[in-house]
Amino acid sequence: MNTPRFDVIVFGATSFVGQILCRYLLEQFGSAKKPGARTLRWAIAGRSRAKLDALLAQLGVDADAVPVFLADADDEAALTTLVRQTRVVVSTVGPYALYGDTLVKACAENGCDYCDLTGEAHWVRKMIAQHEDAAQKSGARIVPSCGFDSIPSDLGVWYLQQQSMLHYGEACLRVKMRVKAVRGAASGGTVASMLNIIREATKDPALRREYANPYSLCPPGTVPKTRQHNIKGAEHDADFGCWMAPFVMAAINTRVVLRSHALRGYVYGSDFRYDEGMMMGKGFAGQARALGFTAGLAAFITGAAIAPTRWLMEKTILPAPGSGPSIDAQTKGFWDCRFIGHTNDGRDLKVKVTGDRDPGYGSTAKMLGETAACLALDVSKSAGGGGFWTPSTAMGEALIERLTKYAGVRFTTE
Repeated sequence: MNTPRFDVIVFGATSFVGQILCRYLLEQFGSAKKPGARTLRWAIAGRSRAKLDALLAQLGVDADAVPVFLADADDEAALTTLVRQTRVVVSTVGPYALYGDTLVKACAENGCDYCDLTGEAHWVRKMIAQHEDAAQKSGARIVPSCGFDSIPSDLGVWYLQQQSMLHYGEACLRVKMRVKAVRGAASGGTVASMLNIIREATKDPALRREYANPYSLCPPGTVPKTRQHNIKGAEHDADFGCWMAPFVMAAINTRVVLRSHALRGYVYGSDFRYDEGMMMGKGFAGQARALGFTAGLAAFITGAAIAPTRWLMEKTILPAPGSGPSIDAQTKGFWDCRFIGHTNDGRDLKVKVTGDRDPGYGSTAKMLGETAACLALDVSKSAGGGGFWTPSTAMGEALIERLTKYAGVRFTTE
């Protein structure tokens, strides 16, 4: 490749998250006519010139201040031209199982780094199977799941293990992540991705078996036999002294954490175990909330699995694609994740990871923007080489430094 014109191109800039991401990049890095405090050459891309121009007008910049590229999600020639002009493409076009294949292929074959915010584990597995060899050959670093799923989980575990090695001289063999508090709302894009997963799993028994396998993203032939716990209903956790309910993002987060472990050669031990849940409170009140949340989640999944009910939900109660929480709601949102690790000799370590915006949008956009900048500017391709990576294995401490300094994410040892 020749030297790219840009460091980052946002593909899907007019999506709900894409708009928030572009606003963040403009605030942090400015534009050609009004440089920001930090330097990043960035551009936007999508399929509609009118929508892209409207976005720039909404952001308050001239149409020529931020370069614009036109490309459809299934136009391989246009996407190939696009990726050859940038170091990193960050994609917000979901559901990725419907619209993400061609862009990943173009990046993998042309040596362009890539990140996104997908929570679709089955799609990530398919992309690894189809394009890992090409990415390794070209040097492209493909890093899916760089939003609320799964940066807090993946970097949280990595940070905890670094602290465990520092304090105890050994890694923790058992780690739990618990969502203590969260304030945020779902957008139409997130709901569309969840519905697509349920729709596909309903029709495909093999996909249902895949989602029952927590090691589905690990390289084949290296998977340990350790059984991983999966919180499926209300249960009491003695470590946190309260009741737990299932955490919907655990389906992707646990697989990303276990893939990170595999890519590091299972350095935490072949018996390493990890699970996630949501803290519902103590006593009878906590148990009632856990039971109620579990029942509501089961009702949603059951309704979404039946075509007529799914259609009715989409038309009446679920947010439409392109919609999401207001800027005020994003600003007032937050999230708080707690981790506890146990070493083999019984010592414990607690870590807290928090964010200062709503998890799915305000905070995710900042995490995604700093991930793209980190790939483009901070971590040399020679450090790990091409292939499919996770946030912690591709960037590690460099990304934690960026998130802490700029994105309102905090990693602390309790």
